[in-house]
Amino acid sequence: MNAPTNIQIINGPDGNPAFVVIPYADYVAEHGAERGMIPHAVVCRTVDGATPVRAWREHLGLTQAELANRLGITQSAYAQQEASERLRKSSREKIAVALGIKPCQLDF
Repeated sequence: MNAPTNIQIINGPDGNPAFVVIPYADYVAEHGAERGMIPHAVVCRTVDGATPVRAWREHLGLTQAELANRLGITQSAYAQQEASERLRKSSREKIAVALGIKPCQLDF
């Protein structure tokens, strides 16, 4: 079976497979969320002045109204939380669930 693939196997000196190289996007898609990784675009937005919550929301292409709806609160109530530099632990956890990420990914 010789199907094309983006995976590269590197053999060691003994001729046996020693390393597997996969495209970075594939690695992040498979392992990023479970390890709490934060995408470069999210980090860049926070460097530009956005809060981590706002950076994640924008990265995921959501509006404030959409995220507020997921949380069961008004858009204005959500906007206040998004602007906060210090969210309560319970708020951070609820927002993380609504975004589909881990709470630790909002705590940087």
